[in-house]
Amino acid sequence: MIDTLKIYEELREEISDLAAKKIASAIGRVYEELANVVTKQEFKELRQAVGELAEAQKRTEQRVEELAEAQKRTEQRVEELAEAQRRTEEEVRKLAKGLQDTRSELGGLSRTISYAFENEAFRMLPSFLKAKYEIEIFERLVREEIAGKEINIFGRAKRNGDEIFIIGEAKLRLDEKRENLEEVFSELEEKEKLVKKEYGEKDAIKVLITHFATKGALRRAEENNIIVVQSFEW
Repeated sequence: MIDTLKIYEELREEISDLAAKKIASAIGRVYEELANVVTKQEFKELRQAVGELAEAQKRTEQRVEELAEAQKRTEQRVEELAEAQRRTEEEVRKLAKGLQDTRSELGGLSRTISYAFENEAFRMLPSFLKAKYEIEIFERLVREEIAGKEINIFGRAKRNGDEIFIIGEAKLRLDEKRENLEEVFSELEEKEKLVKKEYGEKDAIKVLITHFATKGALRRAEENNIIVVQSFEW
């Protein structure tokens, strides 16, 4: 009977020896080819070039580290600038709110002054209009609201026996160079129409009371049939 296991082992040893010999032969041929191709001087130059490349790589890595550190400092600076901008925006918001509050306070102060001026006019206008224009107010002057519009001075009066309306506005100063008088005149005319629509078609006297009016403003008011009364006149 044939011992197949023994035959297999013998074949494997022969094949292994053959493979080892072939590998050793191949390595020997590689070394021989290298010896024929690369001289000692070329090998030395190659080694030197490899060293230079290694040094260059080292410097490159060092430069990369420097750039990374610079980027880190830049990012830190950007964060500082962003924080400074945030604080600046916060300060701007505070200033804007303060300015808004100041404007509100000034607006309230302006309204207070205007109302005080109108209250003075309520007391002084009747005698002034009667003495200078023969207009007799028989009903107390008041503030009135008609169709959502506030009329600073409103009253009923008589002139030459006929009943008329008094429609007035208060302006602290009238200056044709600093204020759009046409808007003031148009506003008075609009309020005159509202009064007539509400209370009937009667003649109306339009009055502007002010602390001071320039000559140009007085001239333009006269052209628009508006009586201007300056506070120093009463």
